[in-house]
Amino acid sequence: MFTPLALIAGLLILILGAESLVRGASALALRLGVTPLVIGLTIVAFGTSTPELAVSLKSAIAGNADIALGNVVGSNIANIGLILGLTALVRPVGVQSQMVKRDIPLMLFSTLLFCGLLSDGGLSRLDGALLASMLVAFLAMSYLFDKQQATKVEETSRPLPPLLSMLLVALGIGMLVGGGALFVDGAVALATQLGMSELLIGLTIVAIGTSMPELITSVVAARRGESDIAIGNLVGSNLFNLLGILGITALIQPINASVPAMDLLVMVTLALLLLPLAWSGLRIGRREGALLLLCYLIYLSYLILSAQSV
Repeated sequence: MFTPLALIAGLLILILGAESLVRGASALALRLGVTPLVIGLTIVAFGTSTPELAVSLKSAIAGNADIALGNVVGSNIANIGLILGLTALVRPVGVQSQMVKRDIPLMLFSTLLFCGLLSDGGLSRLDGALLASMLVAFLAMSYLFDKQQATKVEETSRPLPPLLSMLLVALGIGMLVGGGALFVDGAVALATQLGMSELLIGLTIVAIGTSMPELITSVVAARRGESDIAIGNLVGSNLFNLLGILGITALIQPINASVPAMDLLVMVTLALLLLPLAWSGLRIGRREGALLLLCYLIYLSYLILSAQSV
């Protein structure tokens, strides 16, 4: 009885948390004098990536560096293929020109840099320092470049008080983390009862379940007409995963592990594919969303078949 209740409760908490985060983030953008895109790329993206940070740090310190790397690579693949694909199917996502001129190319560069740094068999503290410093530079650049482009607060808009906006953001992040964990626990328990193997559960239920905060947040943002937050959340999450999570993790505990070439190839391919898709018409439409989702389903099928053949 607990299992279905955990699934339902987890999903409801995720939805309420996403609503709170998106509403608070939009109001906070106005109060800080920056665009919603910057908030999506930073506060929202980092908040929804909190579970990945916890998993990677815990895994690296425990000596499971392969899990730390796999967590980030798998999350980045899911963000573009699964989450952006589903979000665009629900509602086409508008893309600002600065996203295709600066943020997506930076994500692509960070992806290629990560693959290059990993080519020697891991990430050293020096590699971690480089990645983390790039994240700091990205945050500073985003704030300084976009502050002048922010939407001015109109007297009739009645923005939320600053404290309430921050409380909504904090509450939303907390609910996303808690709801995501509850959803994953319930899904794993249900899959176990149905006789699924632990490996298959890890490749499917857990992989998708840990991406639920990004998925629900982006879908909610798109439905509320906050396209900047929807796509900013995903691009920012990928940047934070590569630069922040791996940078911080490698600084604390050097990572001595590698990632299968196929997984790296899929991650790079999706990052490359996103740029022309976003540039064309400055929107990710339902066709583009279907293409991204198809790519993810093919990759997921490959993982399942590979696991079964072992």
